[in-house]
Amino acid sequence: MPEEKKYPPLAKTPVHVAVIMDGNGRWATSRGLPRLSGHKAGAENLQRIIRASISFGVKYLTLYVFSTENWNRPQDEISGLLQILEDVIDRELDELNREGVRLIHIGHLERLNKKLAGKITQAMELTRNNDRLVVNLAFSYGGRDEITCAIKKIIADGVAADSIDETLIGSYLFTAGIPDPDLIIRTSGEYRVSNFLIWQGAYSEWYFTPTLWPNFDKDEYYTALVEYGKRDRRFGKLKSAPQTPVPVPGDAD
Repeated sequence: MPEEKKYPPLAKTPVHVAVIMDGNGRWATSRGLPRLSGHKAGAENLQRIIRASISFGVKYLTLYVFSTENWNRPQDEISGLLQILEDVIDRELDELNREGVRLIHIGHLERLNKKLAGKITQAMELTRNNDRLVVNLAFSYGGRDEITCAIKKIIADGVAADSIDETLIGSYLFTAGIPDPDLIIRTSGEYRVSNFLIWQGAYSEWYFTPTLWPNFDKDEYYTALVEYGKRDRRFGKLKSAPQTPVPVPGDAD
């Protein structure tokens, strides 16, 4: 077995990385394969990136698996994607649990078949006490839908308008209790938010790469984390100027 590659320490490790895993279909088409072959390759890469996240010290990883808009794709592709997710759960769950990975679903389970919805629920229950890495699977998820659902819940709970602030809204989102993403990665060369973590990503750093998701390997993941470490995150504040010591009367020159 080849020795695992060692990477230099990161200057700054993001606590939460989110990924728009784009390019599976183009990966398959470029090889003369059906689109589902690309989704299968993408699912295999998902496993590698989860394990890379552990080795790099990332604590939260959110993966955009299937959007609310993806339900508009051809039915055979949707059925294939659902089967791939079920296969991944069956094949990987026990090992992920042993490695200390906690699985959380964000989005809706209502449109999934009962068998798959049950497996997702069981996976969350099995891993709920793990804390080495939290993996949020954004499946049947949309950022606008998430905010809409939060508003409906706030109204249903009878919250007074004067009590509503950003903290309260955050507590009603699917990601309640999870820190906002520090870094959002999008593969395949697209430069769109695509309805992903609209609220949570307000101050996230972005890393765009032309690499298609099945080819986004640990080396490029490391490159993205190195780039993140170079960013100066000011959250709307001005860059701090170097402080000049103020002389105190009587001090020696």
